[in-house]
Amino acid sequence: MYKVILIRFGEIGLKGKNRSTFVNQLISNIKWALKGLANYKLERTYGRIYLYPKDNLEAILDRLKMIPGIVSLSPTAIAPLDYRKLEKTALEVFQDAVEEYPATFKVETRRANKNFPMKSLEISREIGAHILRNINQGKENRLTVDVHNPDFILNIEVRKDNIYVYTRVIPGPGGLPVGSSGKGLLLLSGGIDSPVAGWLGMKRGMKIEAIYFHSFPYTSDRAKEKVIDLAKVLSRYGGKIKLYISYFTEIQKEIMKHCPRKYNITIMRRMMFRLATEIARQNNDLVLVTGESVGQVASQTLESMQVINAVTNLPVLRPLITMDKTEIMDIAREIGTYETSILPYEDCCTVFVPKHPVTKPRLETAIEAEKDLAIEELMEESIEKTEIMLIEE
Repeated sequence: MYKVILIRFGEIGLKGKNRSTFVNQLISNIKWALKGLANYKLERTYGRIYLYPKDNLEAILDRLKMIPGIVSLSPTAIAPLDYRKLEKTALEVFQDAVEEYPATFKVETRRANKNFPMKSLEISREIGAHILRNINQGKENRLTVDVHNPDFILNIEVRKDNIYVYTRVIPGPGGLPVGSSGKGLLLLSGGIDSPVAGWLGMKRGMKIEAIYFHSFPYTSDRAKEKVIDLAKVLSRYGGKIKLYISYFTEIQKEIMKHCPRKYNITIMRRMMFRLATEIARQNNDLVLVTGESVGQVASQTLESMQVINAVTNLPVLRPLITMDKTEIMDIAREIGTYETSILPYEDCCTVFVPKHPVTKPRLETAIEAEKDLAIEELMEESIEKTEIMLIEE
């Protein structure tokens, strides 16, 4: 019945002369997201993208609804420019949507094709009456009209070549297409937060690369595989992701050997930021992106963030900064990273966390605590041993 998916975009439509660039990027991302998933045809008109699926309708909808740049989706039936055919199609769509009665509904019509002989209000009135007659069939109040707060809205769009009929409007994430707003480097751990931060950066059009700090044998290769799997999920929404597997073992051993125990996490994060900044500089990433949320752990107090930030001259984006854990977990479930994130393979921060980490570090104390670290040599060794992977699902 549903021959086409209407794909709507919102913010992109405000881009004036650059609109085509954004829409073309969104179309490219849609094609990437559906690669190998289904057969389909795409068409573009002003303000809309039409996707004609040949199979796997629900799988396509599940994938599309999380692609940044898409505001909403509607699986849609098509009728010719003939009122009697419209009656039949509208009734079929409505019966498919409504499973339980009593129910309320209304019909909304938009007539972009002014050559169609009936006006919008007339179409809505006549189709509404047709549905009432066929659904009720002598059963009083089984179905009633409610124009203010209906249970179901039957949407009819009369366009140049066809009439489109639908009830479902599936929200998308909105935002901008991935790849339309520059490139950032995500500090990707195996936890719940950082993949969500990466996706939120992607939602604003950012192309994401990622860096993971691996401390084998203190962290297992399963932890590394977990991060690779998370990067694969993120790649669904905006293309291949370059993942840097940073050698971090020697750095952590030296921190444990030379630095005050309670400052270990602070210094560890400062080293991560130093390495990420250098990798970003070498690869033209404009910002760092982290999964930090204020007060969630010791390294995410405002004092800690200030001390850690001091080692980089790049902007640091923290999309989760005001969110609580429940909000973050909800997004993780939506984008498909949650089940992988909760697998019990610890990352390097978890393994080396002290019993009583400092929550309000001082910059001068952190600098003094690092005085016995051979920072440049450790960074050089880490970058030399960094593994680079190109990730796609």
